[in-house]
Amino acid sequence: MATFPVINLEKLNGEERAATMEQIKDACENWGFFELLNHGISHDFLDTVERLTKEHYKKCMEQRFKELVASKALEGLQAEVTDMDWESTFFLRHLPESNMAEIPDLTHEYRKVMKEFALKLEKLAEELLDLLCENLGLEKGYLKNAFQGTRGPTFGTKVSNYPPCPTPDKIKGLRAHTDAGGIILLFQDAQVSGLQLLKDGEWVDVPPMRHSIVINLGDQLEVITNGKYKSVEHRVIAQTNGARMSIASFYNPGGDAVIHPAPALVEKEAEENKQLYPKFVFEDYMKLYAGLKFQAKEPRFEAMKARETTVPIATA
Repeated sequence: MATFPVINLEKLNGEERAATMEQIKDACENWGFFELLNHGISHDFLDTVERLTKEHYKKCMEQRFKELVASKALEGLQAEVTDMDWESTFFLRHLPESNMAEIPDLTHEYRKVMKEFALKLEKLAEELLDLLCENLGLEKGYLKNAFQGTRGPTFGTKVSNYPPCPTPDKIKGLRAHTDAGGIILLFQDAQVSGLQLLKDGEWVDVPPMRHSIVINLGDQLEVITNGKYKSVEHRVIAQTNGARMSIASFYNPGGDAVIHPAPALVEKEAEENKQLYPKFVFEDYMKLYAGLKFQAKEPRFEAMKARETTVPIATA
C-alpha cells in the first residue's frame, strides 16, 4: 500500500513547488488526509501548547474522566460499547465569536496560548484553502469566500485526551466518522498513536510525527469540489498504554453560508450528465449531522438533495 502522505510546506518556496503541489493534489484526491511539516508554526510554540494541554488534563480533567468511567461501568467491559467513546474533551470556539472566557479552569497562560494558536491555525487553514484552489483551477480566495456566509467562517477547536484503556477491543477512543465541516487541522501526540483512516477498505494508521500538523478534508469540501476531493472515514483506537493528546481545529463555513458545487468544476460533469452534489445552507447540514455523525455520509448528502427546493437562490 502507498505510504501516508507527508508534505514539507517549505518546498513550496523553491524549485520543488510543482512537485509539492502535485503531492497535495494526490493527497486530496486519494487520501483525504495528509501530514504537514515546516508549516510555519514554531516547534517551541507547539511544545508549549502540548505541555499546557497535558497539564490541564492532569489537573482538571483526569479525575472527572475516572469518575465517568466508574459511573458508566466502563472499567471491565465484557460486551462492545457502540454508543460512547473513550475520550475526555472540551471545546473552544474562536469564530465568529470566542467562548474562551467562558471555559472554566483554564489558566491565564493556557487561554493566551490557545488564542494565539487559533490565530496561527486560522492563517494556515486559509493558506491551505488557496493551495487547494490553485490545484482545482479555482480563482484564489474562492474556497474562503464560499465559507463566508454573512458573519465569516466558523472556527473552533476540540481538545481531547484519550487515557489508557483496559479494554480497547470493547470501546473505541472515537467511533468511525467523516468530519462535517471544511478543513481540519490536527496537532496530535507524537508518542501515542491511535488515529486511523479508511483507505481502500483497510484501516491505515496516521503516523504520529513530532511537530507536524495533520490535515483532513470535511464533507463541505467534497460538496464544493463535486466529489473530486473526498472526506474520509476515520476513527481513534483506544490504547492500553499511554494517554494520547489530540487538538483538532475545524475551519468550517459560516452557519448561513450556502454550500454547493463550484460552477467551474461542474460544467464538464453537467455535459456528461454526471450526478451533482446538493446545494444547502451549512447549518441545516449540521443539524442533520448531529444525529447521524457515526453513520455513512452518502445518506446525508441525499437528504440535503431532497430539500434543495427550499435553499435560497443567492449563492455565497
